[in-house]
Amino acid sequence: MPAIAEPVESAASAAAGKYLTFALGDESYAISVLKIREIIRLTAITAMPQMPHYVKGVINLRGKIIPVVDLRAKFGLPTAETSERTCIVVVQITPHSGLKTQMGLVVDDVEEVINIAAADIEETPDFGTQLDTQFLLGMAKIKGAVKSLLDIDHVLVGTSTL
Repeated sequence: MPAIAEPVESAASAAAGKYLTFALGDESYAISVLKIREIIRLTAITAMPQMPHYVKGVINLRGKIIPVVDLRAKFGLPTAETSERTCIVVVQITPHSGLKTQMGLVVDDVEEVINIAAADIEETPDFGTQLDTQFLLGMAKIKGAVKSLLDIDHVLVGTSTL
C-alpha cells in the first residue's frame, strides 16, 4: 500500500494565532503573543558603549538586566519624540545559542491583542532579490489595514540589518 502524504502546513496557517499589535509611526506591526513577556512604561535606559545604533542600552527589570532595542532605529525609521504611549515590550527570543533570553523593544504605541486567522494572512510579497524579508512571517489584513507579522527572533538576532 503506498504511503499517504501528510499535508504540508502552509505559511499562513503556521502564522495564524494571537498577536500583539503595535505602531511605529504610521505603520503597524504584530508579534506573536507567545513571544511577549510583558509591557512596561518607558523607563530610564542605561546606555552601553560600543553598541549598534539601535541598541539603546539596558534596563533593570526586577533585578534582571534586559537589553533594549529601539525598533524605529533598527528599521531605519526617523526618530520621534516619546509620548505617554511610548513603551517597552519585553519579548523572549531564542538566539543562535539556543538559550532563551529577554529583550525590550521600544515602540510608539501598543494597540491590541488580536486573533489572526490563516485566511487573513498573505505571504510576504517578493520585493526583489536585494531585499531580505526573512524577518516577516507574512502580512495580515485586519479591518482594512495591513499589519506586518514579525519573526522577532530573526529581527533581533538574524543576519539581516534591516
